This record gives sequence, C-alpha cells and structure tokens, in this order.
Amino acid sequence: MKLNQRNLDKLATAVARPAYDPAQLRQGIVHIGVGGFHRAHQAAYTDALMNRGEALDWAICGAGLRSEDRAMRDALASQDHLYTLFELGENPDTEVRVIGAISGMLLAESDSQALLDKLADPAIRIVSLTITEGGYCIDDSTGEFLENLPLIQHDLARPDQPHSVFGFLCEALRRRREAGTPAFTVMSCDNLPHNGDVARKALLAFAHLLNHDLAQWIDRHVSFPNAMVDRITPMTSDEHRRQLAERHGVEDAWPVVCEPFLQWVLEDKFVSGRPAWEKVGVQFTNDVTPYEEMKIKLLNGSHLALTYLGFLQGYRFVHETLADDLLRRYMRTFMDQDVTPQLAPVPGIDLTHYKDSLTERFSNRAIADQLERVCSDGSSKFPKFIVPTANRLIADGKPLERVALVVAAWALYLGGKDEKGNVYSIPDPRAAQCQARVVQREGLAARVLGDEAIFGTAIPNSRAFVEAFERLYDSLREVGVSETLRRVLGD
Repeated sequence: MKLNQRNLDKLATAVARPAYDPAQLRQGIVHIGVGGFHRAHQAAYTDALMNRGEALDWAICGAGLRSEDRAMRDALASQDHLYTLFELGENPDTEVRVIGAISGMLLAESDSQALLDKLADPAIRIVSLTITEGGYCIDDSTGEFLENLPLIQHDLARPDQPHSVFGFLCEALRRRREAGTPAFTVMSCDNLPHNGDVARKALLAFAHLLNHDLAQWIDRHVSFPNAMVDRITPMTSDEHRRQLAERHGVEDAWPVVCEPFLQWVLEDKFVSGRPAWEKVGVQFTNDVTPYEEMKIKLLNGSHLALTYLGFLQGYRFVHETLADDLLRRYMRTFMDQDVTPQLAPVPGIDLTHYKDSLTERFSNRAIADQLERVCSDGSSKFPKFIVPTANRLIADGKPLERVALVVAAWALYLGGKDEKGNVYSIPDPRAAQCQARVVQREGLAARVLGDEAIFGTAIPNSRAFVEAFERLYDSLREVGVSETLRRVLGD
C-alpha cells in the first residue's frame, strides 16, 4: 500500500497512524537539515504530542539548503509528507508508526525567498538544526568562526540572497526585527558538545561581520538552548524498505529506521514558546552539561573506539564488532577505566546501567547499523568525541594506550584497505587531506597528530601519546587488530 493521506485508513491495524488530521496542522517550527535523525527524534516527539491532541500549531516545515536535500523533499512530497518510523530491535513488539508532524519542505535552491518568507513568518517560533558537526563553520583547533569559507563570503556580500544556514538565519532575523516581529529560538539538535552555545557563537560571529546592530539585537532576543540528543538511526537501505513492505504492507519512498531507545535532554530556554515536549518524555533541565559529557564521551567515544578497529578487521556492522569478544572487552575497558573517572555525577543516571545499555544497544542485530556511517567524518568527530578524553588523560598522567589505539586505528583506516584486502572509500569531506598524511610511515605521527584542527596541541606535544600511537600503529600493521587488542588488554 503506497503511503499517502488517501491510503492511511487502509494500512494494517498494527501500523500506528496520526490521531490528528494533518490538514489541521499549523507550522510553528522550521527545521533545517531533514535527515534520518531529525525524523526519528525531534519530529517523532512532536508527532507523539500531536497524537495527544496538543501542539497542532507546532507542525514542522522542513528546509533544505543543499542540492542533496531535493531527494528527501521529493520523497516526502510524493506521499503527502507522511513517512514511516520503523523501529528495529530484538523485541518483536517494536513500533511501526506513520508520522505527519512535518507538513511541508522548502528547498533553498528552488526558491530562497520562499524560505526567507517562512523564516520571517511570525508563526515560526523555533528554528531547529541538524546540519552535522562540521556545519557550524567553527575551527576546532582555535574555536574561531571560519569567515573565509566561500559560502560565508558569498552571504556577506549578498545577504539578501543567502546560501548558508547563518546567512538565512541572519536575513530572516533582520526582517523580523524590521517588522517588529519577535525573534525565534535557534535550537541545535546536532550531536556536539554545547550545541546551543556553538550555534550562538557561529551566528553571532557571522552577524557581527554583517551588521553590529543586528548582532547585538540577536544577542539580546534570540535564545540557543543546549541539548543532548540520542537515538541510533542508521542509513535507510533498500533492504529496510523491503522489510517494511513485506512485514507491514507499507510502501514508503523513504522510511526512517531506528532503535527503540530514545532520549532528549533539553535546556528550557525558549524566547517565543515551545511545545510541551515534557509530556512525551523530553527531560528539561537548567544545565545539560553532565548529560552531554556522559553521552558524547561514553556513547560517541566508544563508537569510535569500536568502529575503525572493526572496519579494519572486515566487519561492516556495529553489532558484528560487539560479537567479537576482544572488541567488546576493549570497549568496556575504555569506558570503565578511561572515560568514567572523568565524568561528573549525572542526575537520575546510574552510569554502570548506562554503559550496560550501550553494550546492549550496539549489539542490536535487527537495526544493522552500518560501520561506514559511524566511520564517516572522522576528522570532525575526533575533536569532539575522543580528543577531550585524551587531553584529560594526558593532563592527569593516566595510561594512554587505549585512547591512542583509537587514533592509530583511524590512521591505518585512512589507508583505504582492510585486513582482508577489501578496498573502500573514506566518507569524509577532508578525506584527501587526511589520506595524504598517511602515505608513508616515516614522519607519520608528526603529520597525523600535528593536524591541530583535529588533535589540538596537547596530543602532539605529549611524548607518551606519540610513542603509544606509533607503537600501536606499527602493531596494527604488523600483527593485526586481534593480536594488538590482546596486547593492549594484557592477555
């Protein structure tokens, strides 16, 4: 059954569908960067609230700033902007649910003025973002805004015809200020530390380059709540589409697949109101920092600890790495001995239980989370997920072998060939630059660790870290992943 508004009532009874009439929705949110995570997370929470008969004036208007977003827009438009959330887990009772919280999607390259008009509309009170870790144009080594990027330079020269997210936000806020319309909240849902603070820093840096008065108005009137977001959402595959059609009779151009687990911890800082997401499980707090640190260092850090080692061994799914006893023990030792001592107490969270749950989630065979997805954009992930842990271990004089192994595995992964001889591409915008650093062994540590944009200054200046990195890199090349893990684990 093709998914669309006309066929909703014909779907199998096991498929949950909106309890509200999508035609009655009014848009209150613009979301920039409509991908799998947004549709499995923020949109799913909003849909759950709408199913209670609430938040019908908080429907989401999707926005795409890249040419690649056209495929998502076309898929959603072809089925009345409905899509299926397809949970995959060991429990057969996992949810299959049609979501209607996204009621439209605009493409900047098709009509940038229509998107600006939407952002300037007084009905829009939140603009949310999933633009990836690298989308904020912040230099990880200096913390400074990358104002010389061609996209940014274009928008500074032609602010009325923006291309970048910050160009669109600034021009929309300028129009709102001029019209006497209240500002909106900018809500980052990207997976990076202090994501609201990062969004604020980037937007204000751009605004000051454009117009100091506007920047000061934004500083006074726009809020940027920090958030911790969590749900494993693999790339949707043709196999996922086939499973959905065969098991549940739903033909969906682009369903979103995800694990059953779902979490959102959010600072309650909204200048123009918000949906009552707390009624559907969102935890509001005055300070998201301890939750962020826990999630980013334990979940994302241990993901990277597994992914490059597993990929080098020829594994291609996360659950395969957890079925490997050496990798499983290595990940848990890294979490217990290297990361956990660095974490402050997290209100309402038992860290031992949380780590147990991560192991269980990563072991989920049904979700078939791709290692390629976790491997991608390593040059942007290391500064946020691994480098802070390494820096703290260096400062405290702690053992460095386990964390250095993560970096050594990435360096060898950049060579593009695994232990079984399989050749693969490197999904990273900086792939060519990073791969050029590993073409020869001599001087490799200085070239790899010396990239301050990724590793900062403490790591290359730590003799102990450099020595551990070189020793482990050579071990991985000479005896392979399994034997190196045995040595690191003391077997």
